[in-house]
Amino acid sequence: SPNAAVAPNFSAVTNSFEQDKLFGPLEKQDLEWTCAGGFATETQTWYTVLDDGSFATSQIIHSSVGLWYPQIQMTFKYFNPTTKEKIWKSVNVTKFAPQADKRSSKADQFSVTFSTSDNGDEKYTITANLDTDLQLSYSFQRPAAASGWKLGSGPKGGMSYFGTNPSSPDGYVVHRFWPTASSEGHIIAKGRAIDANGRGMFVHAIQGMRPNLVASRWNFANFQSKDLGGVSAIMMEFTTTSDYGFPLQQSSGTAPAAAGRETVTVNIGSVSVGGKLIAITASTKGGSSQDSIGSKSGVEHLDRTLDQDTGYEAPQSIRYTWEGPLLLPDAKGDVSNLVQGSIKVNLGKPYPQSETSGLVDKVDVLAEIPYMVRKLVNYVAGTKPYIYQTLNEVTLDLTLPEAYKGVGEDQGKVSVKGDLFEEHTFISS
Repeated sequence: SPNAAVAPNFSAVTNSFEQDKLFGPLEKQDLEWTCAGGFATETQTWYTVLDDGSFATSQIIHSSVGLWYPQIQMTFKYFNPTTKEKIWKSVNVTKFAPQADKRSSKADQFSVTFSTSDNGDEKYTITANLDTDLQLSYSFQRPAAASGWKLGSGPKGGMSYFGTNPSSPDGYVVHRFWPTASSEGHIIAKGRAIDANGRGMFVHAIQGMRPNLVASRWNFANFQSKDLGGVSAIMMEFTTTSDYGFPLQQSSGTAPAAAGRETVTVNIGSVSVGGKLIAITASTKGGSSQDSIGSKSGVEHLDRTLDQDTGYEAPQSIRYTWEGPLLLPDAKGDVSNLVQGSIKVNLGKPYPQSETSGLVDKVDVLAEIPYMVRKLVNYVAGTKPYIYQTLNEVTLDLTLPEAYKGVGEDQGKVSVKGDLFEEHTFISS
């Protein structure tokens, strides 16, 4: 049709639910492995900051990206900011299979077992033999009081769709979270046991399209603190490529330019205090406008400067802003009862790496993925994905509404010290 060129071809999950309907409870099927074919990449990732301030993350990646057989990897990363010890392992696994409950999975190299206790706590137990000198034996438990969530309830909860027809999309993106979980057990590295007690989060994500078409940028924040009975603030944000988004309007008001579309930034997050989820946040931004639809939640890259390693203008500090209605039962998602949070993390210079504060890794993604996947993902010229990962001690400034009768807190402002693990990812210019 003549209007197809001007129709929006991206449907943001953050535009699909009103601010008082952001909480989508996780249902059993939400965390099941789908192992979809086509160009889907599905991941389960467990992040934790250990009691001694070290960081550990395990990830399973199921990627079909147009291959006859899916590629499945398990990755593990550990970083101790005091000793600067880093462990990084990526293993192509064999004989991967989801188990009968579709939430547990097994392969020759690992087993991940999902279980529920009588009181409603849920747990993943991870055992893995990733190398002669690296074994994992640890678990992640979500207390029943600490709800998991997706953005919006029902089968469309969490889903952003690509293409002009959401009922038959070109692709989709979805994230489902445990915003707070406790880890325990051991990481056995080079013959010694590292105590895996810590605080973390879990996310199950699916990108149902080639990754280079899904987004040009990603931001992820995971703040965890022991204060006030346990505080977490998490955020996931992506910006579309110019292939998908809102039509670009010409200055004359005529049809949009053929050069592409206005990118769209989708931002979702949550705040937990006292071990309970108290707010979910969501906003949508158009590429050229600074106005948010939804809330003022967002990520700002500040003091950007050229990184000679990557060719990208990387931030020297980042500000995260959370804003969403209080979720507690008596507040009923009332949009006048806003929870607000902000973190500013100072990262220093992106280049040289020794100048970056708390740098865990700067990952050249194409160097890490297997050759066949790299070939088939078919990154267009000029697409060079880099992930910056940092871990720093920061302060979360919270403003709680009067309706909140918190854990030993008067309503109003409170500052919480904790650990922030963040990733800022550049995929294309």
